[in-house]
Formats: sequence, C-alpha cells, structure tokens
Amino acid sequence: MNLPRVNLDEPRYDQSTYLNRAKHFLIVTNPLNVFATEEQLDRAARIVKDYRAGKPVPDVTSVDELWAAKYLYDSAFHPDTGEKMLLVGRMSAQVPMNMTITGCMMTFYKSTPAVIFWQWINQSFNALVNYTNRSGKSPISQEQLLTSYCMATGGALVTALSLNRMVRNAPPLVGRLVPLAAVAAANCINIPLMRMQELQNGVTLIDDDGKELGQSVRAAKEGIAAVTFSRILMAMPGMVFTPVLMNTLDKRGFLKRFPWANSPIQILFCGFCLTFATPLCCALFSQKASISVDSLEGELREKIRKDRPELKVVYYNKGL
Repeated sequence: MNLPRVNLDEPRYDQSTYLNRAKHFLIVTNPLNVFATEEQLDRAARIVKDYRAGKPVPDVTSVDELWAAKYLYDSAFHPDTGEKMLLVGRMSAQVPMNMTITGCMMTFYKSTPAVIFWQWINQSFNALVNYTNRSGKSPISQEQLLTSYCMATGGALVTALSLNRMVRNAPPLVGRLVPLAAVAAANCINIPLMRMQELQNGVTLIDDDGKELGQSVRAAKEGIAAVTFSRILMAMPGMVFTPVLMNTLDKRGFLKRFPWANSPIQILFCGFCLTFATPLCCALFSQKASISVDSLEGELREKIRKDRPELKVVYYNKGL
C-alpha cells in the first residue's frame, strides 16, 4: 500500500492550541511505552527511517500505524543522534520513576538521613534524565553535568533541611510540603546550569521554513524560564494534593490502623497525579516557541530587520 506523504519531523497535531499540545504530550509521555520490547522498538525505528528515506514500508497499512511507530520511536531514540536512550532516562519513564521517588521523598521527610538520601536519589535521577536527553548539537560536558548535579543536590538539601528546622513546630501539613520547596529550588538551579551553553551563546532562531537566522541569548532566557516554571508546576499536584490526602488520613486515624499503607498510598497517588500533570504541564508552552523580532538583542534585531524585513516573529526550540 502506498502511504500518503506526511512530515514526520513535525508533531502530528497542530501545536498552536493547548488541547493539541496536550494530546501530543499525552502520547509522548505514555508510561506504557516503557514495556515496549527491543524488537518493537527496532521495528519502529526501521519504519521511520525507511519512510523518511522514501523506501516502501510494507508492514504499515495506514497513516495511524505510521504515527504510532513514530511516537514509539520518539519515546526511545535520541532525536539528534538516533541512539537508543537509557530506559530510565526516557520520557515514557518519567511517571513511574518520579512517582516512586516523589512518594518516598514525601513519606520520609522528617528524618535528616532520609531527606539527604531521597534528595540525592532525586537529583541523581534528574542528572541521568538531563544527560540522556542532552542535545546532540550542544552536548553537555562532564564538567557541566557534575557541576549542575552537585549544585542542584546541594540546593535541594539546604532548602529541605533548613525548612524542616523552621517548620518543626508548625502543623503537620506544612512539614509535608517541604519536599516541594526543595524540588522547586533544585529545578531553579539545575535547569539553567544544564543549559548554560544556551545562556552564554544563545539558542538558534529560525523562520517558518526552518532557515537559521542567528543565535539569541534573550530567547534562551525566555525558553529556560518557561521550562523551569512548567517543571515546578508539573511537580505541584502530586506534592500538594498528596500531603493534603495523607494529612486527612492521618487525622482520621487511618495511618495508625494501617501504617504499612503510608508509602504505597503516596507513591500510587503521586503516579495518578503525574500521569496527567506531566503532559498537561509540558503543553503549557509550545516546544517550538516564538519571540518577537522587536524583543531580540540590538545587533541581532537589526540584522534580521535588514536581511528579512518581512519577519515580525521568529522561532526557537524551547526544550522540555
């Protein structure tokens, strides 16, 4: 069967609306993709590569099957290098990994050794995700990765331990919210550090047709701020609603009768929240972000006005 030509380099759904962006990220972050076999992943990679090369793909009979293969391919292979990514670093692993780590951070938030251990585990996981999803064009150096890892871990620990000391006599619900503050602080450190090259050299600007126009530090700052905001917002439902739930169960004596249920309830409820919060918060901003030419740095702005006077808005990859 001859399939119609579709552009696999762009998302299937128009990304100009929030609903379509949410639909796109619901598929991209689908945790069920973690269970895909090596054979299924290799088949998806072959289909995508053959279709892009204009070769026949006889085992695909519809456009829906083609897009299913493309999304499965995207869930496991690096977009720049084409290499198969580490399982725990893939977007599809974000919900099962984060629900476990977040649930444990909120279960064991009172003990100093436990706070240190789970914040270290969380930042180690974040470093692995950042390394796995590093840009092929702007690779993360080992020095940069280590610096980000140490500073984010240190920031999270200082925040968590300091706030634990401050809220020692506060109501239990306040203490349960300390891990959220630590995660927010770590994100504010980790993300800018991991993308320091963009802050120093700028992010690539393109026009509607994908033609490169130059590098902008201002666009990089906007993109990194948007990513940091969405990452913090992504963590909030699980790290706010779960403490409220657990505080209610504690007041009603449920946790005294079933103390073994403390950790499983928090992990499962975090997983429920993250299943929806992850794609919905990723969709807050378009990954192909736009910026007004008038907002760019002076020299770059004048260059674009001179070379492409018809352009009012340019685009860049915001990242996730």
